[in-house]
Amino acid sequence: MFELSDAQIGSWVSSFVLPLFRIAALLMVMPIIGTQLVPTRVRLYLALAISVVLVPTLPPMPLVDSISLQAFMLIAQEILIGVMLGFVLQLFFHIFVVAGQILAMQMGLGFASMVDPANGISVPVIGQYFTMLVTLLFLAMNGHLVVFEVLAESFLTMPPGSGLQIEHYWEIATKLGWVMGAALILVLPAVTALLVVNIAFGVMTRAAPQLNIFSIGFPLTLVLGMVIVWISLADILSHYQAIASEALIMLRELARAG
Repeated sequence: MFELSDAQIGSWVSSFVLPLFRIAALLMVMPIIGTQLVPTRVRLYLALAISVVLVPTLPPMPLVDSISLQAFMLIAQEILIGVMLGFVLQLFFHIFVVAGQILAMQMGLGFASMVDPANGISVPVIGQYFTMLVTLLFLAMNGHLVVFEVLAESFLTMPPGSGLQIEHYWEIATKLGWVMGAALILVLPAVTALLVVNIAFGVMTRAAPQLNIFSIGFPLTLVLGMVIVWISLADILSHYQAIASEALIMLRELARAG
């Protein structure tokens, strides 16, 4: 009769299940793949496929009892690492969402919202447009392949059971304020141009009080805002490259925090 010892089961658990939890946690949280558009079963199958390919190339894992407290602690650690890697990518994508919301409020399109099918919430149409644009740029420039490369490297720089340096993670967390700063830099030219337009309408109202500024100001601000957005899209690629480089560098630093 074929029997398995506790050591064999623990070896299989540590060599396959621990990497699987880190990979699955990343795929459940990261943008594009971790959205509601991709079923959970598909994400699980993808995590299993990546684990089958990646596990034979990894260094030996620590041997633990399969149902011990140490095994559950290691699994929780792997889930935490995967979630934090995916959270950095979520912040990168939300830079463009915040930029679109700021721009929509400035040009009077804050009331025009639509349901984001990826997250299941209502966002301004400009923010949704920026989200689709950054998604296409991310896939076209093989950003997802870079993320999988960083994930594979994390098992070498931060193997399961090596422990986490909380101080290093806190140092990286203090840098996450760049989300709002990067969003403001992204839409600062357009917001400045719309501010000049609003100041011009204010001067017109002051010079001609009988002019109904609400009847002509809102449609003109809307039209000029669309024109300004169209012009500002000519430089969005350079902004995307700079923000994406910073986000991926932060992702690599996070993967080397062990």
